[in-house]
Amino acid sequence: MKNLNLSEKDKRVLQALMEGLPLVEKPYEALAKKLHLTQEEVISTIKSLLEKKVIRRLGATLRHNLIGYEGNAMVAWLVPEERIDEVGEYFTKKPFVSHCYVRRTYPDWPYNFYTMCHAQSKEELIRYIEKASSDLNLREYQILFTIKEITRKYAQYKIE
Repeated sequence: MKNLNLSEKDKRVLQALMEGLPLVEKPYEALAKKLHLTQEEVISTIKSLLEKKVIRRLGATLRHNLIGYEGNAMVAWLVPEERIDEVGEYFTKKPFVSHCYVRRTYPDWPYNFYTMCHAQSKEELIRYIEKASSDLNLREYQILFTIKEITRKYAQYKIE
C-alpha cells in the first residue's frame, strides 16, 4: 500500500469522522468548532480525502429494524465468476439492497456473492429476491434472515 503522506489536519478530520458526525443542524460547523478549524477547512479536507480515495463515501447508517423493516436478510448467491460485474451492477441499482460482497467459496459452501437486503416484511423481501433470481437467471441462493441484531459497530482505525 502506498503512503499518502496525510497531513495532521487530514488525520484529525479522519479521526473525527470515525467518531461520527454530530446530530445537529450544521454538523460540519460543529465538527469544525471541535477541531478548531473553519467549516470550509473541514469540507475541503473531506473532499480531498474523497479524491485521494482515503475515504470512499460519507453517509448515514439506517437501522432498518428500528423503523419497521421486518424483512432483513443476507442472501448468499452462487454467481459464475464471469458474471460477477453484471450481477453487481444489477444489485447496486436495487433500492432493497444496501450492500454487495464477493467472498471466496468453500467445499461445503459454494456461494460467492452476498447481498444485504431489506423490505417492510419477509414476504415482500422474498418477492424481491425471487424477482432478482428470475431477472438474473440465478437459481442457487440461500436467504439468511436476520434473527437478532447483536451490535452494529464500525471499525475504528488508529491514524498515526
